[in-house]
Amino acid sequence: MFDINEIAKIIKQNGGNMYLVGGAVRDILLGQQPHDYDYCVTGLTQEEFINIFPNANIRGKSFSVFDLQGYEIALARTEQKNGVGHKEFNIQTGKSITIEQDLARRDITINAIAKDVLTGEIIDPYNGRQDIENKIIRATTNAFVEDPLRVYRVARFASFLEFNVEENTLKLMSKLKEELVTLPKERVFEELKKALSSNKPSIFFETLKSANVLDVHFKEINDLIGAIQPVQFHPEGDAYCHTMQVVDRASDQTNRLEVRYSALVHDLGKGITPKEMLPHHYGHDKNGVKLVENLSNRIGVPIAWKKCGKLSAQEHMRAGIFFKMKPAKQVELIEKLDRSILGIDGMQIIVNSDNTNRQKNEDNQFEKLGYNMMNEINGEYICSKYKELKGIEIKIKLKEERIKWIKNKL
Repeated sequence: MFDINEIAKIIKQNGGNMYLVGGAVRDILLGQQPHDYDYCVTGLTQEEFINIFPNANIRGKSFSVFDLQGYEIALARTEQKNGVGHKEFNIQTGKSITIEQDLARRDITINAIAKDVLTGEIIDPYNGRQDIENKIIRATTNAFVEDPLRVYRVARFASFLEFNVEENTLKLMSKLKEELVTLPKERVFEELKKALSSNKPSIFFETLKSANVLDVHFKEINDLIGAIQPVQFHPEGDAYCHTMQVVDRASDQTNRLEVRYSALVHDLGKGITPKEMLPHHYGHDKNGVKLVENLSNRIGVPIAWKKCGKLSAQEHMRAGIFFKMKPAKQVELIEKLDRSILGIDGMQIIVNSDNTNRQKNEDNQFEKLGYNMMNEINGEYICSKYKELKGIEIKIKLKEERIKWIKNKL
């Protein structure tokens, strides 16, 4: 068994060099613990590497990646686009390709930094360290436009790192607009998923909006721009600005990505409100359900996310006025939420995030009440109290007892 330094020494003895590259170097410079360690080797051919390390496992279709004792190692390479889309590239490897040439193919400067494994020397031909210090995301070269997936990667990195995207990079992203439709929806979803995992998911969408590409895969979000709302209830601006605040507030309250997604899509119905109805959005809750389905199908979100999002769109208005409803309606909503993947707690987060009035939020905490009711007044309780009841009679009595329980509590 070799550690990484021993592997690097053997490579050096055989005329090559080994570098830590990509996100791991970026994370180290940011003072963070890297999640993945990727290594790049220069000065060796594939045959030479295999001869030196015959136990290395080879994988990859477009280019070879070696799995050596758990370390992921690739040979330095160059790429040249030869078609449309995310995967159409001619890839060249060879012992004459330098680390600088390998770094040149990488999307943004903060990812185009290498660290010599043996000496610790930082190779930074595109000033990525300076961009890290200035919290800027910048395309490494104009070859950025060769891969449309980079549009969503940039937006995701901006969201995750809370960095600003440099103006020319936004222009390069805009040039890729027509090619975005060639991306598999699985790749689009993967970038969205990572963005929703960040502390500020709104930056992902703000970046796409600034690059004028938000409408390609996220049309329903884009349609919220300019959908004005009553100022007394929404001083933050249109439905788009409101949605960005809601998804960020939800992210402050939960790590459940299906709930964060539900916060993102809860108001999609406002995007199709007739202009003559504005600033009001009557019926946007019902209108939003189909829009959530359309968006979810287009970007390939999991079925569980789609179900949560549709329920959020359909029921967030009723949940927002929970204590103004009659007990029978309250019980109906609680039961519906309890049966769902979103859950009573998930909807409570949506309502809390949706409401900008803090005092009103504090007055509309139905989560504890709902769970207490479901736990105290359940089938076991009914069967114990009303032993003579059977079948549908139990269900009817359960509803009656829950309504009575809610009335007593309130």
